[in-house]
Amino acid sequence: MLETWFTLNLPTREAVALQRQRFFPEGMEGSFNRLKRLSLLSGIHGDELEGLYVCYRLASFLKENPRAIRGVIDIYPSLNPLGVNMTRRFVPFFEVDLNRMFPGDSFGSLPEKMAHATVHAVSGSSIAVDLHASNIFLKEIPQVRIDEGNASKLLPLAKLLNVDFVWVYPSVTVLRSTLAHTLNAIGVRTLVVEMGVGLRVTPIFGDQLVSGLIHLMAHEGFLSLDSPPEVREPIVSINEQVYFINAGCSGLFIPGADHGGRIGKEEVIGQIVSPFTGEGLETLRSPADGLLFTLRAYPIVFEGSLVARVCALEG
Repeated sequence: MLETWFTLNLPTREAVALQRQRFFPEGMEGSFNRLKRLSLLSGIHGDELEGLYVCYRLASFLKENPRAIRGVIDIYPSLNPLGVNMTRRFVPFFEVDLNRMFPGDSFGSLPEKMAHATVHAVSGSSIAVDLHASNIFLKEIPQVRIDEGNASKLLPLAKLLNVDFVWVYPSVTVLRSTLAHTLNAIGVRTLVVEMGVGLRVTPIFGDQLVSGLIHLMAHEGFLSLDSPPEVREPIVSINEQVYFINAGCSGLFIPGADHGGRIGKEEVIGQIVSPFTGEGLETLRSPADGLLFTLRAYPIVFEGSLVARVCALEG
Protein backbone atom coordinates (compact mmCIF):
# COMPACT_ATOMS: atom_id res chain seq x y z
CA MET A 1 0.00 0.00 0.00
CA LEU A 2 1.60 3.25 -1.16
CA GLU A 3 0.99 6.10 1.28
CA THR A 4 1.81 9.80 1.25
CA TRP A 5 2.56 10.61 4.88
CA PHE A 6 3.78 14.20 4.56
CA THR A 7 3.10 17.02 2.09
CA LEU A 8 4.11 20.66 2.11
CA ASN A 9 3.26 23.23 -0.53
CA LEU A 10 6.13 25.02 -2.29
CA PRO A 11 6.06 28.66 -3.49
CA THR A 12 5.86 27.37 -7.09
CA ARG A 13 2.41 25.83 -6.43
CA GLU A 14 4.02 22.41 -6.38
CA ALA A 15 4.43 20.28 -3.28
CA VAL A 16 6.98 18.14 -1.49
CA ALA A 17 5.47 14.70 -0.89
CA LEU A 18 7.09 12.03 1.25
CA GLN A 19 5.86 8.50 0.56
CA ARG A 20 6.25 5.02 1.96
CA GLN A 21 5.28 1.54 0.83
CA ARG A 22 3.54 -0.36 3.62
CA PHE A 23 3.36 -4.16 3.66
CA PHE A 24 1.21 -6.07 6.17
CA PRO A 25 -0.46 -9.47 6.55
CA GLU A 26 -3.42 -10.15 4.32
CA GLY A 27 -6.72 -9.23 5.98
CA MET A 28 -5.13 -7.01 8.63
CA GLU A 29 -6.11 -3.60 7.21
CA GLY A 30 -6.94 -1.24 10.05
CA SER A 31 -5.28 -3.45 12.66
CA PHE A 32 -1.73 -2.13 12.39
CA ASN A 33 -1.47 -1.22 16.07
CA ARG A 34 -1.74 -4.90 16.97
CA LEU A 35 1.34 -5.82 14.94
CA LYS A 36 5.05 -5.22 15.32
CA ARG A 37 6.44 -2.70 12.85
CA LEU A 38 9.79 -2.41 11.08
CA SER A 39 10.85 0.71 9.17
CA LEU A 40 13.45 0.79 6.40
CA LEU A 41 14.62 4.35 5.68
CA SER A 42 16.70 5.63 2.78
CA GLY A 43 17.61 8.76 0.85
CA ILE A 44 18.11 11.17 3.73
CA HIS A 45 21.09 12.43 1.73
CA GLY A 46 20.24 13.12 -1.90
CA ASP A 47 23.60 11.84 -3.21
CA GLU A 48 23.26 8.44 -1.51
CA LEU A 49 21.47 6.07 -3.87
CA GLU A 50 22.57 2.64 -2.64
CA GLY A 51 19.56 2.46 -0.31
CA LEU A 52 17.07 3.07 -3.11
CA TYR A 53 18.20 -0.14 -4.77
CA VAL A 54 17.80 -2.02 -1.47
CA CYS A 55 14.26 -0.64 -1.11
CA TYR A 56 13.42 -1.79 -4.65
CA ARG A 57 14.79 -5.30 -4.08
CA LEU A 58 13.07 -5.74 -0.73
CA ALA A 59 9.74 -4.41 -2.01
CA SER A 60 9.94 -6.85 -4.92
CA PHE A 61 10.54 -9.75 -2.53
CA LEU A 62 7.62 -8.77 -0.28
CA LYS A 63 5.26 -8.42 -3.26
CA GLU A 64 6.26 -11.90 -4.40
CA ASN A 65 5.79 -13.41 -0.90
CA PRO A 66 2.74 -11.70 0.65
CA ARG A 67 1.73 -14.76 2.69
CA ALA A 68 5.06 -14.72 4.51
CA ILE A 69 4.40 -11.30 6.06
CA ARG A 70 3.59 -11.40 9.78
CA GLY A 71 4.13 -7.77 10.78
CA VAL A 72 4.02 -4.26 9.36
CA ILE A 73 7.00 -3.43 7.12
CA ASP A 74 7.29 0.20 6.07
CA ILE A 75 9.73 1.16 3.29
CA TYR A 76 10.73 4.82 2.99
CA PRO A 77 12.85 5.03 -0.20
CA SER A 78 13.48 8.79 -0.19
CA LEU A 79 13.35 10.99 2.91
CA ASN A 80 14.90 13.87 0.95
CA PRO A 81 13.19 13.66 -2.48
CA LEU A 82 14.25 17.17 -3.52
CA GLY A 83 17.88 16.24 -2.90
CA VAL A 84 17.56 12.93 -4.73
CA ASN A 85 15.90 14.58 -7.72
CA MET A 86 18.65 17.19 -7.95
CA THR A 87 21.54 14.87 -6.90
CA ARG A 88 22.24 17.19 -4.00
CA ARG A 89 23.39 15.83 -0.65
CA PHE A 90 21.63 18.53 1.35
CA VAL A 91 18.05 19.81 1.13
CA PRO A 92 18.08 22.12 -1.93
CA PHE A 93 17.60 25.86 -1.41
CA PHE A 94 18.05 25.51 2.36
CA GLU A 95 21.46 23.82 1.92
CA VAL A 96 21.24 22.04 5.26
CA ASP A 97 21.97 18.43 6.12
CA LEU A 98 18.62 16.81 6.89
CA ASN A 99 20.44 14.31 9.12
CA ARG A 100 21.44 17.18 11.42
CA MET A 101 17.88 18.49 11.88
CA PHE A 102 16.34 15.89 14.19
CA PRO A 103 14.06 15.70 16.10
CA GLY A 104 12.81 18.59 13.99
CA ASP A 105 10.09 21.17 14.55
CA SER A 106 6.54 21.10 13.18
CA PHE A 107 6.58 24.93 13.07
CA GLY A 108 10.09 25.31 11.67
CA SER A 109 11.63 25.44 8.20
CA LEU A 110 10.90 22.84 5.53
CA PRO A 111 13.82 20.58 6.63
CA GLU A 112 12.76 20.88 10.27
CA LYS A 113 9.19 19.95 9.36
CA MET A 114 10.40 17.00 7.30
CA ALA A 115 12.53 15.77 10.21
CA HIS A 116 9.66 16.16 12.69
CA ALA A 117 7.25 14.32 10.39
CA THR A 118 9.75 11.48 9.91
CA VAL A 119 10.15 10.93 13.64
CA HIS A 120 6.37 10.96 14.08
CA ALA A 121 5.90 8.47 11.21
CA VAL A 122 8.53 6.02 12.42
CA SER A 123 7.84 6.24 16.16
CA GLY A 124 6.28 3.07 17.47
CA SER A 125 8.38 0.87 15.22
CA SER A 126 10.14 -2.01 16.94
CA ILE A 127 13.17 -1.78 14.62
CA ALA A 128 14.40 0.79 12.10
CA VAL A 129 17.23 0.45 9.58
CA ASP A 130 18.69 3.75 8.36
CA LEU A 131 20.40 3.14 5.00
CA HIS A 132 23.34 5.27 3.88
CA ALA A 133 25.96 5.21 1.17
CA SER A 134 29.27 6.93 1.50
CA ASN A 135 29.91 10.23 -0.27
CA ILE A 136 31.35 10.43 -3.80
CA PHE A 137 34.91 10.34 -2.46
CA LEU A 138 34.98 7.11 -0.44
CA LYS A 139 33.75 3.55 -0.89
CA GLU A 140 32.61 1.50 2.09
CA ILE A 141 32.08 -2.24 2.48
CA PRO A 142 28.61 -3.16 3.85
CA GLN A 143 28.78 -2.27 7.53
CA VAL A 144 26.70 -1.29 10.55
CA ARG A 145 27.79 1.59 12.77
CA ILE A 146 26.68 1.66 16.40
CA ASP A 147 27.54 4.00 19.23
CA GLU A 148 28.76 2.14 22.29
CA GLY A 149 25.89 3.44 24.42
CA ASN A 150 23.43 1.40 22.34
CA ALA A 151 25.69 -1.59 21.61
CA SER A 152 24.02 -4.01 24.02
CA LYS A 153 20.62 -3.71 22.33
CA LEU A 154 21.78 -3.19 18.74
CA LEU A 155 24.75 -5.53 18.29
CA PRO A 156 22.64 -8.74 18.26
CA LEU A 157 20.49 -7.23 15.49
CA ALA A 158 23.50 -5.98 13.53
CA LYS A 159 24.93 -9.51 13.39
CA LEU A 160 21.78 -10.65 11.56
CA LEU A 161 22.16 -8.20 8.66
CA ASN A 162 24.72 -10.09 6.56
CA VAL A 163 27.20 -7.19 6.64
CA ASP A 164 30.98 -7.60 6.59
CA PHE A 165 31.81 -5.26 9.44
CA VAL A 166 30.22 -3.78 12.57
CA TRP A 167 31.90 -0.68 13.95
CA VAL A 168 31.06 0.16 17.57
CA TYR A 169 32.39 3.66 18.15
CA PRO A 170 32.68 5.85 21.28
CA SER A 171 29.53 7.65 22.39
CA VAL A 172 31.45 10.93 22.71
CA THR A 173 31.51 11.14 18.89
CA VAL A 174 27.72 10.75 18.55
CA LEU A 175 25.81 13.56 16.86
CA ARG A 176 22.57 13.95 18.78
CA SER A 177 20.79 15.66 15.89
CA THR A 178 20.78 12.56 13.67
CA LEU A 179 17.79 10.40 12.84
CA ALA A 180 19.35 7.29 14.38
CA HIS A 181 20.16 8.97 17.70
CA THR A 182 16.68 10.46 17.91
CA LEU A 183 14.92 7.17 17.18
CA ASN A 184 17.09 5.19 19.60
CA ALA A 185 16.34 7.79 22.27
CA ILE A 186 12.58 7.20 21.91
CA GLY A 187 12.90 3.42 22.04
CA VAL A 188 13.09 2.49 18.34
CA ARG A 189 16.07 0.14 17.93
CA THR A 190 17.79 1.79 14.99
CA LEU A 191 20.72 0.44 12.98
CA VAL A 192 22.77 2.65 10.67
CA VAL A 193 24.04 0.87 7.55
CA GLU A 194 26.83 2.32 5.40
CA MET A 195 27.88 0.80 2.09
CA GLY A 196 29.04 1.62 -1.40
CA VAL A 197 29.79 5.06 -2.78
CA GLY A 198 27.85 8.26 -3.45
CA LEU A 199 25.82 8.78 -6.66
CA ARG A 200 26.20 5.12 -7.60
CA VAL A 201 24.47 1.78 -7.04
CA THR A 202 26.52 -1.32 -6.19
CA PRO A 203 24.10 -4.22 -6.77
CA ILE A 204 26.37 -6.84 -5.17
CA PHE A 205 26.34 -4.86 -1.91
CA GLY A 206 22.61 -4.19 -2.13
CA ASP A 207 21.75 -7.83 -2.75
CA GLN A 208 23.95 -8.84 0.17
CA LEU A 209 22.08 -6.48 2.49
CA VAL A 210 18.64 -7.54 1.22
CA SER A 211 19.47 -11.12 2.20
CA GLY A 212 20.39 -9.83 5.64
CA LEU A 213 17.19 -7.79 5.98
CA ILE A 214 15.10 -10.84 5.09
CA HIS A 215 17.05 -12.90 7.63
CA LEU A 216 16.56 -10.26 10.33
CA MET A 217 12.83 -10.00 9.59
CA ALA A 218 12.42 -13.76 9.80
CA HIS A 219 14.41 -13.91 13.05
CA GLU A 220 12.35 -11.10 14.62
CA GLY A 221 8.96 -12.44 13.52
CA PHE A 222 8.12 -10.05 10.69
CA LEU A 223 8.32 -12.86 8.13
CA SER A 224 7.54 -16.55 8.27
CA LEU A 225 9.92 -18.43 5.98
CA ASP A 226 10.80 -22.10 5.77
CA SER A 227 14.44 -21.33 5.01
CA PRO A 228 15.60 -17.74 5.53
CA PRO A 229 18.83 -16.72 3.76
CA GLU A 230 22.03 -17.65 5.55
CA VAL A 231 24.16 -14.74 6.70
CA ARG A 232 27.88 -14.21 7.21
CA GLU A 233 29.49 -13.54 10.58
CA PRO A 234 30.72 -9.94 10.54
CA ILE A 235 33.98 -8.66 11.93
CA VAL A 236 33.03 -6.65 15.01
CA SER A 237 35.20 -3.76 16.12
CA ILE A 238 34.53 -2.72 19.71
CA ASN A 239 37.87 -2.00 21.29
CA GLU A 240 40.04 -2.45 18.20
CA GLN A 241 41.97 0.50 16.89
CA VAL A 242 40.57 2.11 13.73
CA TYR A 243 43.23 3.98 11.77
CA PHE A 244 42.45 6.91 9.48
CA ILE A 245 44.96 7.24 6.63
CA ASN A 246 45.19 10.71 5.12
CA ALA A 247 47.05 12.05 2.10
CA GLY A 248 50.29 13.81 2.90
CA CYS A 249 50.27 15.72 -0.39
CA SER A 250 48.01 16.62 -3.30
CA GLY A 251 47.84 14.59 -6.50
CA LEU A 252 46.21 11.57 -8.16
CA PHE A 253 45.50 8.58 -5.88
CA ILE A 254 46.05 5.12 -7.42
CA PRO A 255 44.75 2.25 -5.22
CA GLY A 256 47.13 -0.63 -4.60
CA ALA A 257 45.06 -2.87 -2.30
CA ASP A 258 41.74 -4.70 -2.47
CA HIS A 259 38.89 -2.83 -0.84
CA GLY A 260 37.26 -4.95 1.85
CA GLY A 261 40.17 -7.34 2.13
CA ARG A 262 42.69 -8.10 4.84
CA ILE A 263 45.85 -6.03 4.66
CA GLY A 264 49.17 -6.51 6.42
CA LYS A 265 51.13 -3.93 8.31
CA GLU A 266 53.24 -1.85 5.91
CA GLU A 267 51.42 -3.25 2.88
CA VAL A 268 50.75 -0.65 0.19
CA ILE A 269 47.26 0.88 0.25
CA GLY A 270 47.98 3.07 -2.74
CA GLN A 271 50.17 5.73 -4.21
CA ILE A 272 49.75 9.45 -4.87
CA VAL A 273 51.31 10.47 -8.17
CA SER A 274 51.79 13.63 -10.21
CA PRO A 275 50.27 13.55 -13.72
CA PHE A 276 52.41 16.61 -14.58
CA THR A 277 55.86 15.30 -13.72
CA GLY A 278 55.29 11.56 -13.96
CA GLU A 279 56.63 11.13 -10.42
CA GLY A 280 55.35 9.14 -7.49
CA LEU A 281 54.76 11.62 -4.68
CA GLU A 282 53.76 9.40 -1.74
CA THR A 283 53.25 5.73 -0.99
CA LEU A 284 50.57 5.09 1.60
CA ARG A 285 50.97 1.96 3.73
CA SER A 286 48.78 0.24 6.27
CA PRO A 287 49.70 1.11 9.85
CA ALA A 288 48.55 -2.31 11.11
CA ASP A 289 47.39 -5.79 10.18
CA GLY A 290 43.68 -5.43 9.66
CA LEU A 291 40.62 -4.90 7.50
CA LEU A 292 40.64 -2.23 4.79
CA PHE A 293 36.99 -1.23 5.12
CA THR A 294 37.14 2.27 3.60
CA LEU A 295 39.03 3.20 0.42
CA ARG A 296 39.23 6.33 -1.66
CA ALA A 297 36.97 6.15 -4.75
CA TYR A 298 37.49 9.65 -6.13
CA PRO A 299 41.08 9.82 -7.37
CA ILE A 300 41.89 13.52 -6.89
CA VAL A 301 43.24 14.15 -3.39
CA PHE A 302 44.45 17.18 -1.51
CA GLU A 303 46.81 17.23 1.42
CA GLY A 304 44.83 15.89 4.37
CA SER A 305 42.16 14.09 2.29
CA LEU A 306 40.94 10.83 3.83
CA VAL A 307 42.23 7.95 1.71
CA ALA A 308 41.43 4.85 3.77
CA ARG A 309 40.36 3.39 7.10
CA VAL A 310 41.87 0.24 8.52
CA CYS A 311 40.51 -1.66 11.51
CA ALA A 312 43.39 -3.37 13.29
CA LEU A 313 42.82 -7.11 13.81
CA GLU A 314 44.82 -9.71 15.61
CA GLY A 315 45.76 -12.96 13.88
